[in-house]
Amino acid sequence: MTMDSLRDFVRVLEEAGELVRVREPVSTVKEITEVADRCMKSAGGGPALLFEHPVLPGGAVSRVPLAINLFGSHRRIALALGVASLDEIGARIQGLLSTKVPDGLLAKLAMLPTIAEIAKYPPRVERGTPPCQTVVLEGPAADVTQLPHLLCWPGDGGHYITLPMVITRDPATGVRNVGMYRVMVQGPRALAMHWQRHKVGAAHWREMAARGERMPVAIALGADPPSLYAASAPLPPALDEFLFAGFLRRAPVRLAKAVTSDLEVPAEADIVIEGTIDPAEALVTEGPFGDHTGFYSLADLYPRVHVTAITMRHDAIYPATIVGRPPMEDYYLGHATERIFLPLIRLTMPEVTDYHMPAYGIFHNLVFVSIRKQYPGHAWKVMNGLWGAGLMSLAKVLVVLDDDVDVRDPDEAWWVALNHIDPRRDVRFTDGPVDVLDHSSRAFTYGSKMGIDATRKWPEEGFTREWPERIVMDEATKRAVDARWASLGIRLP
Repeated sequence: MTMDSLRDFVRVLEEAGELVRVREPVSTVKEITEVADRCMKSAGGGPALLFEHPVLPGGAVSRVPLAINLFGSHRRIALALGVASLDEIGARIQGLLSTKVPDGLLAKLAMLPTIAEIAKYPPRVERGTPPCQTVVLEGPAADVTQLPHLLCWPGDGGHYITLPMVITRDPATGVRNVGMYRVMVQGPRALAMHWQRHKVGAAHWREMAARGERMPVAIALGADPPSLYAASAPLPPALDEFLFAGFLRRAPVRLAKAVTSDLEVPAEADIVIEGTIDPAEALVTEGPFGDHTGFYSLADLYPRVHVTAITMRHDAIYPATIVGRPPMEDYYLGHATERIFLPLIRLTMPEVTDYHMPAYGIFHNLVFVSIRKQYPGHAWKVMNGLWGAGLMSLAKVLVVLDDDVDVRDPDEAWWVALNHIDPRRDVRFTDGPVDVLDHSSRAFTYGSKMGIDATRKWPEEGFTREWPERIVMDEATKRAVDARWASLGIRLP
């Protein structure tokens, strides 16, 4: 079933027993964070939550309910993307990348359904009044403080929009970008946009500033689940996130023209905040913010968004998330990216068999990679390739292992790595870009990285001793014990 809106997703989660409605009033000032954090850190990620009566800072109850932890489990992220397993999407991408036009008329005709399916994916602009513009507020009525934005942690600089789709357009090419960046509320009609310098939205803003042109921005809250996910995905700059969302949901995303600009927004969005950025205006202080590293990211200067309009559905739901010490909801969004984009890594590095970013590595801090090692120095070749690939360039520590290691099991990966390495021989350092949120780097967005070659070493790599085998019980003994286990009187948890 295709889900066209956030309300559809909430209904699916509720029917699946994955959602709890919180009917008690709960404050947007830290209380919702504390409730959600306890759920996110419980076994399996806890339930999705729908706070029906979020309380605004002044004590009034918002008319818009707030949903959080929507993607915060393996089952829910799969439900959001309409699959039983996230690897199904990777397999679809692998199939498209592997497609070759066959010989023979019958074979070519057999490919037509796939070609036709791809043709359905481009987003479609609807005419008439879309659901997201049932309510239109402009001028003084466009007051963003009336929405249930969260003040998440005690040291945060203010209330934040935490799960947005920020829509911009490249002024030179006209290519749209949809990104997920935190947005700080600074007044009824003023926001601060946290555009990290490596992000596409920031590149659009720099280009507009160089031209001296006011930049239109649309911040969409709530839509079909694949569109929400796609805003967080590290797609190439030229690939439209709504096109990718259409691929994920196997149906085009429906868009509508914004009210005060020529940007296009999801027709089924719950809330859209429209605005502009004046390049002649001084940057404003944004932050601090309790971030996904588990530490506060410090205050810095970012562009101000002047709100021109707020449009809403009549039954709007406000989507939110929180970040902090892992594991949290963002781990499951990142895990989806990990599974979905493995085929794209294999496109240029086919020797890569798997990779994994464990929750405590905060995505960019630690990446385990398994490879089919084919020649001496192969692990270093893979490391250099990954450090040159998009946002993987921000990875702080890369650990490369042989393909018989389950890198999705960090305990196994570290066990093998720590047994396989000679630190002087197998650890190397390099310099390069690092994540904006990395507070330990020697300079802002620039620092060092560590590569660990934990593969079996070959003679050409200077290893002339015998390499030992793992300790594994033989199958016959295991079968014999299996057959007797019930009679032994041993119960294991």
